Amino acid sequence: MDYGRYKHLLVTTEANVVTITLNRPEVKNAINGELHHELSSVFTDVDMDDGCDVVILTATGPCFCSGGDLNWVLGMWGDPITSSAANRVGRRIQNSLLDLEKPIIAKVRGPAVGLGCSLALFCDFVYATTDSKFADPHVTVGLVAGDGGTVIWPQLIGYARARRYLLTGDPIGGREAADVGLITAAVPDEELDQTVADMAHRLATGSKYAIKWTKASINAGLKVTANAIIDRATAFENLTQMTTDNRVAAQAFLEKKKPKFVGS
Repeated sequence: MDYGRYKHLLVTTEANVVTITLNRPEVKNAINGELHHELSSVFTDVDMDDGCDVVILTATGPCFCSGGDLNWVLGMWGDPITSSAANRVGRRIQNSLLDLEKPIIAKVRGPAVGLGCSLALFCDFVYATTDSKFADPHVTVGLVAGDGGTVIWPQLIGYARARRYLLTGDPIGGREAADVGLITAAVPDEELDQTVADMAHRLATGSKYAIKWTKASINAGLKVTANAIIDRATAFENLTQMTTDNRVAAQAFLEKKKPKFVGS
């Protein structure tokens, strides 16, 4: 498999483990239009890669992903064609993660926000540092959580806890995220690399088809649930991208101010 076409993703292979690294550290790995498109194909690529049995998803720098690039978000405001196209790409990202039969491990340092959070939580194992943060703050910028949060948070921690975080956008720390079952484990920073490497090795030297098809069986039910939610969530997100609240909030965040919502 040729991964050389990717601009904002570093894709490396060691033995039969492929590591995908978000690589925009200068903007805290914020997702712009180009990276969004790359994410919509890379998980399909690794699933088709005969030299890959296990996938690791990680990021360059001290921030896993700060979510959508606000300049990109602002550029779509009021443009239903562009925003709906971006939402279609988002659906491909979610579905390609659910369709990926090979086990995928997220290695998270620092904040994982918005789509960055969903990318991590859609993985089969999520190992993070104890001081990491997970958040889906779409509502704080006047948007519906259409990047997968409404799918995966309730499945992992139940509806009551999911509402607590999705309807406020508040973050949850790594240690607490592990305690409530949002992620697999939170470990000290100095232990993270080895913890992930050990699990990747265990999976890579295990019974390949038994692991793949067990994962596919687990995801079968999740896909049914996801497909009942994804289209509605992305459609509602597209609608909120047309609102004044979204424009006001995105501009306020760029200016490091608190947004003043107008309810329209």
